[in-house]
Amino acid sequence: MSAPGLTPDDLVEIHLIERLKYAYLRCLDQKLWDTMETLLTPDVEATYSGGANAHSGRDAVMDFLRRTMGSETFHSSHHCHHPEIDLDGPDRATGTWALEDTVHLLDYDLTIRGAAFYEDTYVKVDGRWLIAATGYKRLWEEMSPRGSIEGLQLTASWWRTDGRSSLTG
Repeated sequence: MSAPGLTPDDLVEIHLIERLKYAYLRCLDQKLWDTMETLLTPDVEATYSGGANAHSGRDAVMDFLRRTMGSETFHSSHHCHHPEIDLDGPDRATGTWALEDTVHLLDYDLTIRGAAFYEDTYVKVDGRWLIAATGYKRLWEEMSPRGSIEGLQLTASWWRTDGRSSLTG
């Protein structure tokens, strides 16, 4: 827990870190890989799913994300909230975030939902906060076949329909 006595400048730094994490999640879901690369340090460490997928270095992390999440039939929605961010110095911070995510694997007709907690480390380089380490451990995860839900259909897709819903009002 942060020590009392945060200054207005501290709150600005925390807000900048929050924006960094939100950009990371947006880039993940929209597959904006080139932009995501700019949010990570070259030596970033990533340990996803309790360490089941651990990668060292920006190139390895980005290769993993592109390979596993890059298909236009992989639809994801990652939401982080309830940040607990501690400034550990003028250029270093740590953060814990609650994660809720949904993934639709259209090629496999599956939906995966889960909840987890991210643990991140941030560093400030040339006046800009970057992610130096990130990873999450699951609270729970569930999977269900999409075909088992009568009438379920995907009515909009960022890639297939340019985000437009086929439903008319």
